[in-house]
Amino acid sequence: MAEAPEETVVHDELKFANDSKMTARDVSVYYGAKKAVDRVSIDVDSHFVTAFIGPSGCGKSTFLRCFNRMNDTIDIARVEGDIQLDGENIYDTRMDVVQLRARVGMVFQKPNPFPKSIYENIAYGPRIHGIADSKSDMDRIVETSLTRAGLWNEVKDRLDESGTALSGGQQQRLCIARAIAVDPEVILMDEPCSALDPIATAKVEELIDELRGRYAIVIVTHNMQQAARVSQRTAFFHLGNLVEYGPTEEIFTNPRADRTRDYITGRFG
Repeated sequence: MAEAPEETVVHDELKFANDSKMTARDVSVYYGAKKAVDRVSIDVDSHFVTAFIGPSGCGKSTFLRCFNRMNDTIDIARVEGDIQLDGENIYDTRMDVVQLRARVGMVFQKPNPFPKSIYENIAYGPRIHGIADSKSDMDRIVETSLTRAGLWNEVKDRLDESGTALSGGQQQRLCIARAIAVDPEVILMDEPCSALDPIATAKVEELIDELRGRYAIVIVTHNMQQAARVSQRTAFFHLGNLVEYGPTEEIFTNPRADRTRDYITGRFG
């Protein structure tokens, strides 16, 4: 019989929050027979950036990918439990996964612009979802998305150039603009700065702060300083379990679980 995980420590301030955009209850993820995530329950607030932290291989990225069903693309992956977006079960057989991924966008660890022009990188999503009714509508969406991503002034005179010709930091902001273009409700970011230099990282962090409140944002990061800078909620994962979830300042200054304290103070990780 499988050993039950230790109960997650949820700080009181979050236990009674009622503005959750997404909720997960008893979510487990398997790769074949291997359990990568073990009965995780968490709420994602509409107005805050939530950071998932923890050592490599602890399940935080696997869990993140559950929120827009990216694990569906892995043949041996299986997800159990309940995840809801605005009260709707995203794993219901009637859920349109394409529409779900428009509502819950994803920005990956390595920038992955399409081998198309900067303009077409942004226009692709709105075009396939039928969001723009005219060329002028599409132009507006492209400009608005690039502006929100802090990239418009850098690329407005070269929209016909390939997105892959941009610097790494610009490519990542282009990918964020691409996610924004379909007007999502949630943005998932899987270590979005791990391949970037410090200057580009600072720009992406500034962008995350500017986007907060417009979208529910969840970020996976190995960089605890980054989590402390950009998030207002932090969830600490270890060995596939959610150990502790609370306000970021509390997690970093007054963690309640011994494993969280040991990780924050560098005793392991």
